Amino acid sequence: MPQLIFKGVTPDIVQKLSITLPKQLAELSDTPVDYFTLECPETKYFRDGKIHDMYPLVEVVQYDRGVAMEKQMAQCIADAVKAEGYDVCEVYFIHIGKDDYYEF
Repeated sequence: MPQLIFKGVTPDIVQKLSITLPKQLAELSDTPVDYFTLECPETKYFRDGKIHDMYPLVEVVQYDRGVAMEKQMAQCIADAVKAEGYDVCEVYFIHIGKDDYYEF
């Protein structure tokens, strides 16, 4: 945890981001780098009965780190995605409580 789920981003770009982005976010958030996971599910978007491309949406699932930290993390993620040629990137956070996460 945190888990970054990339939608509307190609797998090769997520693979490339996996080299540097976790290190940047770990440093920014004072979180061990190996806590970060990046996922790229096969997501299809539809409009008017047809598949269409979508701009990047990045969902971050993590414990609440406060608005100030999340703004910095969102900017870091968006900058990294946009550096790969995307014009826009939306980042949103889903918080889980510590009582909702189990590691065995």
